[in-house]
Amino acid sequence: MARHLLVVLTNSVAGRDDEFNDWYTNRHLDDMLKIEGVISARRFRYNPREGWPDCRHKYLALYEVETDDLPALQKRLAAAAGTELMPFSDVFDRGDTIGWYFEQIGESRELQGGLR
Repeated sequence: MARHLLVVLTNSVAGRDDEFNDWYTNRHLDDMLKIEGVISARRFRYNPREGWPDCRHKYLALYEVETDDLPALQKRLAAAAGTELMPFSDVFDRGDTIGWYFEQIGESRELQGGLR
């Protein structure tokens, strides 16, 4: 079965980051994991660095998905979005969200034996 990453960039409604992060981490990630084909979910916060280009999105979510039918998975996600299965919070700036799917083209590798 093909493995993909769904990469999603988001923002909160201005001034409501704490509420947004609580909802996203404690509700939305679990809702995503209930969708058939979504096998992992994790989040990151933008960490600006001097001299690097700025990013208009503050948050990144990575969802690992396994499917041989990406359009069917996207239909399941779209059908659940905004329903009791996957309610959206008013702290989520839906108008400033962007996402992409990337298909994995090689095996995953991890450092063995701890940190260096």
